[in-house]
Amino acid sequence: MPTATTAPDHHNAVDPLPLPPAHYAEQALLGALLLEPHRLQELGDMEPEQFANAAHRALFTALRATPPPDADEHARDATWLSTVLATARATMPTLTPGYPHQLVQACPWPRHLPSYARIVRGEHARRLLRAHAAQLNQAATDLALPDPVAEVITQAEALAALLDRMTGQFASHPGSMPRTPAPAPSGGQPRAESMEEERMLLAGATACPSEVAELRWLMPADFVHPLHATLWTCLTTLVHRGTDIDPVTVLWEAQHRGAIHPGGATAEDVLAIVSTPVGSPDFWAEKILRRSFLTRACSVAARIASLAEDPANTPHQLVVAGRRALTDLTAVAARLHQAISPTPAPRARSAAHAAPARPRAGPPAQRATR
Repeated sequence: MPTATTAPDHHNAVDPLPLPPAHYAEQALLGALLLEPHRLQELGDMEPEQFANAAHRALFTALRATPPPDADEHARDATWLSTVLATARATMPTLTPGYPHQLVQACPWPRHLPSYARIVRGEHARRLLRAHAAQLNQAATDLALPDPVAEVITQAEALAALLDRMTGQFASHPGSMPRTPAPAPSGGQPRAESMEEERMLLAGATACPSEVAELRWLMPADFVHPLHATLWTCLTTLVHRGTDIDPVTVLWEAQHRGAIHPGGATAEDVLAIVSTPVGSPDFWAEKILRRSFLTRACSVAARIASLAEDPANTPHQLVVAGRRALTDLTAVAARLHQAISPTPAPRARSAAHAAPARPRAGPPAQRATR
């Protein structure tokens, strides 16, 4: 039966950490191969890096590199076992001569090797998900990147590809969605820069309401301040109605939406926000959407990491929940693509008579970088 014996890299004389179930699966898998080396062919394309334990990786590498012995000869002596150990110790010198024998004792049934392999592969997929989530978060928060949006898209595509591979590796099964609670939103006050960008958009949209219809890709959820999100809803509602738009009419609509109340925003606050336009609304709107995309990427990364860190989730549940989390990011990415590369209107005239495209007007020192 499996034992609690640990491989060399799990020793901790001060406070031993509890071993996860997958550790015992790794032991049982290696024990099955040491007992019946011919079963290695049942593992297909399994790789050493799928083992979490470094000593187990070294032993599996040695097993693949050592030709299997004759079954009768293997039953009589331990020559082949000694060869495997010597090969593994070339990269893992801390392996003791007794550890392969402990692995043999840790294997309940060699014929259950495929089941042990599924467990090892599942935990490896869990670790890969955590790593990809960390890379996605890094891409969304690294201020040194020249184009963080492009890097986030690259990392999101890599994460989606991993989930696709997992779909083919792990059979689906009936069951509920993971019960892992979603991570709490990151606290702290919104950055002053983000707040100012939103105020500039709202003031510019109030001054040039005809441009609001072109910004359908911007949603209230993209705003960091709830009052700003409400005011954007007010503006889009007024545009849809076709009514007059100016600071006073926006203020009146904001009152009807509960934005003005004791202890909250005042009429003067709203008027101050929508009365001082600087730059073009689409300039500020794109900056807000880019920031929203990066913020959403951080949230998705945190969600997927929390799912992968919960050992109660099966690989199939990780795939389903991971794809659902990525859907939120994909939706924002689609809106960002629409903002950056809008579909051109049908051309009624030849290119020679077409009016030149109007450049976006941002502050002189803050032109949007593409």
